[in-house]
Amino acid sequence: MERHPQKKFAVKKKILTQNIKFRMDYFAHETAIIDANCKIGKGTKIWHFSHIMSNCVIGESCNLGQNVVISPDVILGKNVKVQNNVSIYTGVICEDDVFLGPSMVFTNVINPRSAVIRKNEYLKTTVKKGATIGANATIVCGNTIGEFAFIGAGAVVTKEVLPYALVVGNPSKQIGWVSEFGHRLKFNEKGFATCKESGEEYLLNQNSIKKII
Repeated sequence: MERHPQKKFAVKKKILTQNIKFRMDYFAHETAIIDANCKIGKGTKIWHFSHIMSNCVIGESCNLGQNVVISPDVILGKNVKVQNNVSIYTGVICEDDVFLGPSMVFTNVINPRSAVIRKNEYLKTTVKKGATIGANATIVCGNTIGEFAFIGAGAVVTKEVLPYALVVGNPSKQIGWVSEFGHRLKFNEKGFATCKESGEEYLLNQNSIKKII
């Protein structure tokens, strides 16, 4: 007869409770794969067939759609929305409130070759707070997408994007400015514009946008 069965059960129950408490901080679909040493914030949701690789950091209240891959050492801030079929490669940092549209593409090597190992040549790409990248857009590595910038669907970004800039096309070019709510801004002769949804005012001065508080 086994000695101290209640003590053994209590230890097992404690371990299970600890695991449940940890997993309740975020949701992961049963088909998702989460590797060791990941940090995943409270309230984050990870959906079908997604793979979260080691040593990445995912902030609170993020939403990762189906078939998303987060490569090692990637950093996502809070409230980042990643739509279906997006791979975020090592070297990418997304700050808070970033939106990544369906099937958009990051790169991390400027001149990839199958026969040449270039893992030590990964270039850093930063997507700043509040920026949106549309469906099927491509971000060539080594560039920064400015705060609240808006990358149109299918655009190919090959250079830095200014804060609040609206860019489209292949290669992408800036065609205007957007508010923090994502509406195109129309500036008067004095350089002022108002967001039609939020009512917030913006000032355009020397190719730079400033929100008036």
